[in-house]
Amino acid sequence: MAGKAWGAVRRQWGWSVAGDGRTIPPGGVVAPDERLSWPRTIGIGLQHVVAMFGATFLVPIITGFSPQTTLFFSAVGTIGFLLITRNRVPSYLGSSFAFIAPIGAATLSGGQSAAVGGILVAGLLLTAVGVLVHVVGTHWIEVTMPPVVTGTIVMLIGFNLAPAAWGVNEDSGFRAAPVTAICTLGAIVLCTVLFKGILGRLSILVGVVVGYLVALLRDEVSFEAMRGASWIGLPTFVTPTIKPGVLALFVPVVLVLIAENIGHLKSVTAMTGRDMDPYTGRALLADGVATTFAGLGGGSGTTTYAENIGVMAATKVYSTAAYWVAGLTALLLSMSPKFGAAVATVPAGVIGGAATLLYGMIGLLGARIWIQNKVDFSDPVNLTPAAIALIVGIANFTWQVGDLTFTGIALGTAVAIGLYHLMRVLSRWRGTHQEPASPASVPGGDEQDVLAH
Repeated sequence: MAGKAWGAVRRQWGWSVAGDGRTIPPGGVVAPDERLSWPRTIGIGLQHVVAMFGATFLVPIITGFSPQTTLFFSAVGTIGFLLITRNRVPSYLGSSFAFIAPIGAATLSGGQSAAVGGILVAGLLLTAVGVLVHVVGTHWIEVTMPPVVTGTIVMLIGFNLAPAAWGVNEDSGFRAAPVTAICTLGAIVLCTVLFKGILGRLSILVGVVVGYLVALLRDEVSFEAMRGASWIGLPTFVTPTIKPGVLALFVPVVLVLIAENIGHLKSVTAMTGRDMDPYTGRALLADGVATTFAGLGGGSGTTTYAENIGVMAATKVYSTAAYWVAGLTALLLSMSPKFGAAVATVPAGVIGGAATLLYGMIGLLGARIWIQNKVDFSDPVNLTPAAIALIVGIANFTWQVGDLTFTGIALGTAVAIGLYHLMRVLSRWRGTHQEPASPASVPGGDEQDVLAH
C-alpha cells in the first residue's frame, strides 16, 4: 500500500525522465510531467530567469516600486502557481505591464500604499474569478468579454500610458535624456530584427543593457543607493491602504489578466498536445493568489509570462521542473538588497526609451486580438463602443463623484463592456443587428507577446 501511495505521489508531483534525459527526438517534446537530466533542467530553469528578467524589473523601475520586493513576490507567486495547478501547468509569473497605469495614478493620488492596496483588491477579484471558473467553466467570460471588448480594454490601457513614455516632467521619461533613450530604443529594434531564438526574445533586456552602458558613458547613472545596500537581507515590504477612490483603476486590469491566463493555457495546449482547459480555474486562482500576496507586501501584480512560453517553444522543454528551478533561483536573488539596488540604478532615459516601445506594444496587442478573432467593424455594435471607449481611455477622461475619482481606464472599460451589451440587446430587439450573437473564445497573450513571435 505504501508503495502504491508513493507511486501516486510521484505521478502527481514528480517527473519521469524523458527519453535518455539528454536529447529530444525530432518532433518530440518534454511534457510538463517529464524532465531532462537535472543538470540540463537546471540550465533551462536559469534560462527562464534570464527570459523574465527584463520585463519583470522594468515594471518596478517605471512605477517606483522596489525591484527586490517585486522579484521576491514574483518568485513566491511562481512557486505558488506550480503548487495550486498541481505541478501540471508550466508558467512563470512576472510583473504585469497592465498594472503600470493604475499604479501611477493611484500613487499620485494616495501614495504607494494606496497603489499596493489596489493590487491587493485586484488579486482578490482574480482569485474569486478563478474559483468561479473552476466551478462553472469559462463560458460566462466569453459572453461578458467578447474579443471586441477585450481588445478595446487592452488597447486603451496601453495607449493611456503614452504621456508617461515622454515623461511627466523634465526629469522623467524620454525627454529626461533623449540621446540615451534613442540608443535604448534603437538597440531594442535592431536586436528584434537581427537575432533569432532566445536573444531576439530578450530584445528589451538587451536594449536596456545597451542604454545603461550609454548612460554610464554620459554620466547619467548614480550608484549612491548601492553603496549603502547590504549583500544579504529581506526585501522592504509596504503595508497596503485601501482607498475606495483608486480601486476602480484596478478592476480593468483583472479583465486583462483573465485574457492573458486563458490565452497562455491555450498556447501551452497547442505546443504540448496536453489539454490544459481543466486547469483554467486553477491557473486564474493561482495568479489571483500571487497578485494578492504581492498586494499584501508591496510587490507588482503578476501575470503569466510570454517570454517564458517563448523559451519553451524554442527548447521544446515544457517541464514544470525547470520552473521550480527558476522560482527558487529568483527567490535566492531576491534576498540580496545589493542586487535590487543595482537594478534600481537604471536611469530615466533608458526607461523612457524602452517604455516608448512597450506602451505601444500593449496597445497594439488589443488590435492583434481584434485581427485574430476577425472582429467585424462594419457592425456598429462593434465599432461604436470601441471607438468611444478608446477616446475616453487615451484622453484620460475623468469623472469625480464625491470622494471617488474615475479616470480614463476605468471609464473606458465601463463604456466598452456596458455600451457593447446595451447596443447588442437593443439591436437584436429592433432587428438591426448584423451578425449572430455568438462571441468567440476569449483571446489571450500578454504585453510581451509581440517579442515572443
